[in-house]
Amino acid sequence: MPEAIKIDIWSDIACPWCYLGKHRLEAALSQFGERPGAPPVEVEYHSYQLSPDLPEDYAGTHADYMAARLGWSAEQVEDASRSMRALGSQYGLDYNFAINRKANTHKAHQLLHYAKAHGRQQEAKELLLKAHFSDGVHVGRVEALADIAGKAGLDRADAFRSLEADDYAEAVEADKALAARYGITGVPFFVVDGKYGLSGAQEPAVFLQVLEKAAGAK
Repeated sequence: MPEAIKIDIWSDIACPWCYLGKHRLEAALSQFGERPGAPPVEVEYHSYQLSPDLPEDYAGTHADYMAARLGWSAEQVEDASRSMRALGSQYGLDYNFAINRKANTHKAHQLLHYAKAHGRQQEAKELLLKAHFSDGVHVGRVEALADIAGKAGLDRADAFRSLEADDYAEAVEADKALAARYGITGVPFFVVDGKYGLSGAQEPAVFLQVLEKAAGAK
């Protein structure tokens, strides 16, 4: 079997483009996997926080947050939300900004590290994004995160214990520090085989081109 291609992804649960980028990459991976002799691909998610200073219980709406962070008007927020919903619908994603709960995502990133340690990171990542962007779940609260862990096939009680104990807090900070050393200032950011960097939610064709380039270098 050919050597696997490794894709390291820095992203934040609170980043709508990260949700879209995940599914665009998966579309490319599906096409790539159909190629004769295509090597396997391993994907690992790393932590990045767009708003590390956000309080655990942010009281404002999505529009309030965008106005405070970017200075956008209500009309600008709605235009951007409409555009995001249209892009997401192409991949079956339901961005529901009307019920979106802004939250500090540090605990959610800890859950991703816990899930990685137990072989369920991919499942946890998808469920976290859906919970945040489609279901209005508060992903800053340990109870809600433990529920997500259970849905991902993890031991809910042990995940709750781990989150309460901040078992993976240092791992989250290490990912963020590595992003800073790489010069990553926005997400999603993809590193393919440690050689090729891609910034943003690229179209599947772009991901496919880089995957083929990486495969050719094996």
